[in-house]
Amino acid sequence: MGNRETIGEAAPLDAPERRQLDIIRRWGTVGALLMFVGSLGAGAAPVFSPLPGTPVLGLFARMPSAAMGVVWTGVFLVVSAWLMLGRFARPGRPRLMSRSQLDRTLMMWITPLVFVLPMFSRDVYSYLAQSQIAANGQDPYEMGPATALGVDHPLTTNVPNIWRETPAPYGPLFLAVGRVISMVTGNSVLPGVFLHRLLVLVGLAMIVWALPRLARRFGVPPVSALWLGAANPLVLFHLVVGVHNEGLAIGLMLVGLELALRRMPVTPGAPMTRDELVWIALGATMITFGAAVKIPAALALGFLGVMIARRLGGSFGDLIKAALLLGVISGVVMVATCLGTGLGFGWVQTLNVASTVKSWMSPPTAMGFLGGGLGLLLGLGNHTDSMIALMRLVFQAVSVVIAGTLLWKAFRGRIKAVNGLGAGLGAVLVLGPVLQPWYVLWAALPLATAVLAKRFRLIAMSASAFIAVILPPTGSAFDGRAYIVPQAVTGAVLAFLLCVFVARRQIVPLIKRDPVPDAA
Repeated sequence: MGNRETIGEAAPLDAPERRQLDIIRRWGTVGALLMFVGSLGAGAAPVFSPLPGTPVLGLFARMPSAAMGVVWTGVFLVVSAWLMLGRFARPGRPRLMSRSQLDRTLMMWITPLVFVLPMFSRDVYSYLAQSQIAANGQDPYEMGPATALGVDHPLTTNVPNIWRETPAPYGPLFLAVGRVISMVTGNSVLPGVFLHRLLVLVGLAMIVWALPRLARRFGVPPVSALWLGAANPLVLFHLVVGVHNEGLAIGLMLVGLELALRRMPVTPGAPMTRDELVWIALGATMITFGAAVKIPAALALGFLGVMIARRLGGSFGDLIKAALLLGVISGVVMVATCLGTGLGFGWVQTLNVASTVKSWMSPPTAMGFLGGGLGLLLGLGNHTDSMIALMRLVFQAVSVVIAGTLLWKAFRGRIKAVNGLGAGLGAVLVLGPVLQPWYVLWAALPLATAVLAKRFRLIAMSASAFIAVILPPTGSAFDGRAYIVPQAVTGAVLAFLLCVFVARRQIVPLIKRDPVPDAA
């Protein structure tokens, strides 16, 4: 429900802690600046990039190993700064940093990253090409970039080969906004990338607005939620640097939840006022807009319905009423979005486009590969594709059962609805046919607003840090150049250790254990 749970107010940081916070800020900012510099050679630059012929700046493009080493050094610095910053955002600590202190830290780290070349992924180039198809008046849900624009088009040449023939898997709202960007930038790649990054920053601003409000509502210190959510290295690296539209979709979803709960009373069974209904409708509209960017956001409507049903009284009839209410609102909004953008409903048929990729990162796909390999070993023939299809079907059924169970437990009051949302999104995406590192954020951000348990925060922190440092900071393949990654990592580790040695008097005290009581 939308009740606000009591949170004890922590004291502000003392003078020594404020000095330590300044060191952490500068440590992370240096890391972000190194990522900016290194991206000139390690980033996913456009095919026809002006950088190689540019004096001084073009030098990085001719030193890929060194440039990637610089980026990876920056990654180590940012991640370690985030881990040290967590000391001042830990639930249960008698002194916490203020919201303004965290906001300033986040701004210092993000500002250099706004101007880097895309890294960790080349998806933004697919966004540009698909948006240009829409801007041309063609249907991006029927044709891929190579067919619609031509293989020699400046935007098509930057799209990874695997996606050049595939239609767009994104919702109509996202492509409608992308169409406007394409109308402004045309075939200019770098301005288009920058405007798409600004769109992600709008989503990040929504996340920063919603997280502390939801956290206070569910009994978590706002700075704790912001640290684990908005300041998370996966947000900085894969949403801001990687320019993924998850930022906009998750931002709309979280804002929608907060708006819908804004006037919800603590006492269940009270008559629903017109004011409350308006806020619920506004919140459901925002969540539907999030689903019109990426479909996983739609799961939030289910858990919002559970909270409304419990607010109405908690009977099965109340659950049906809530489902009908949200069904009507979201249905009208989605139909209006599809028709209003002129893109129609073709996106429903392209939602499984990403499943054409067979990656070991996806558990069902990995199980399919193992099953196919076992069949070959036993002399039963190559049935790998059939095994992958079967495993994906089984795992998706399991994810539906998990999400349904979580919805029922939330309805019965056994778990917080927002916790069920985070766990449900995690189950749907982890057990889905495709798994990307930034998908973790769909689960982590809602859970950051409502979970105080030390074990969860330790696991979330460790997983975020591990994923952030393990992925190569580039959107390019290493065909025939596998030596680049170990060279870059070795150089980055040595450079990072050198930084720690030089600043050991300031850094070592920050990584000592902070003796504070565990949160409940």
